[in-house]
Amino acid sequence: MGRLLMSRDTLSLVLNFLAVSLSATALISTYWCVGTQKVPKPDCTHIRKTDCISSATMEADSNSSMGGGEYSWEMGEDRFTFRSFHTGIWVSCEENITGTGEKCRSFIDLTPVTQQGILWISLVSEVFYHVLLSISFLLMVLELCVSGNPTCGLKLNAFAAVFSVLSGLLGMVAHIMYTQVFQVTASQGPDDWRPHHWDYGWSFYLAWLSFTFCMASSVTALNIYTKTVIEFRQSQKIYKQSLKRRPEGLYHFPGPSIQSISSSVDVFPRLTPNLLIRTTSLDEPDTGESLGDEHC
Repeated sequence: MGRLLMSRDTLSLVLNFLAVSLSATALISTYWCVGTQKVPKPDCTHIRKTDCISSATMEADSNSSMGGGEYSWEMGEDRFTFRSFHTGIWVSCEENITGTGEKCRSFIDLTPVTQQGILWISLVSEVFYHVLLSISFLLMVLELCVSGNPTCGLKLNAFAAVFSVLSGLLGMVAHIMYTQVFQVTASQGPDDWRPHHWDYGWSFYLAWLSFTFCMASSVTALNIYTKTVIEFRQSQKIYKQSLKRRPEGLYHFPGPSIQSISSSVDVFPRLTPNLLIRTTSLDEPDTGESLGDEHC
C-alpha cells in the first residue's frame, strides 16, 4: 500500500510539473493566435523585390492617367498583399513588409475600450493561475521530502490539491476571457491590424493542455488524501470493535494466576480489585493507531 501511495504521489507531482512548465511557456509566448492581415503592397526596395509595387509600375500609372499608352495590370485585389502576424496575451507582432524582422505592439492598446477591463481580468487570472500552480508544485515536492512523517505528508497533500483546484478554475476563466476579447478585437480592432484570416496558435493549445494536466494532478492528489483518511478511520473502527469483543484484554496482572491471588488475600488485606483494572477506556484514542509518530 505504501508503494502504491508513493507511486500516486509521484504521478501527481509529474502532472503538476507538466502543468507548470506548459503554463510558463504559454504565458511568455506570443503565438496564442496567428493569421494574416490584408495590407496595401509596399514600394519595392533592394530588400523586398517581390510582392511589391515597383517604380516602373508607378510611372505607368501616371502615364496612363495622362493619356499615355502604358498602364498597370495590378488592379483591385492585386494591389494588396498579406502579411503574417501572431498575438499573445501581452503583445502582437506583425511581419515587417518594408524591411526585415517584425514589428510588435501591446495587445492592450489594440483592444477596444469596452474589452480592456475583461482583458485585464484575464491577464491577472492567468498570472495567479501560474502562481498557485507553482505553489502546489512546491507543496508536492515538500511532501516527498517529509515522507517519513505521514501526518505532515497528508496535510501537505491536502493543501496541494486545494491550490491545484483553485489554479485550474482561474486558468479556465482566463483562457475563456482571452478568447472572447480576441474575437471582439479581430472584428472591431484598428484597421491597420484587423486580421483577414486568423486561427488559434500552439500557445493557446499549450495553455489548455496545462489546464488539463492541472486538473488531473488535483484529482490524483484528492484521491490520495481521501483514500488515506478513509482507510485510517476504517482501521480504527475495526480496532475498537476487536477490543469490545475481548474485554479480558483490558485486565493485566503480571505474576501468578488468579487462584494464587485468592490465596494471598490474607497477606495483602488492603489490596483492592480496582488496582487490577487498567484505567484506559475504549473512548481514549490509541496512540499506536495514528497516521504518524510525530505531529506536523
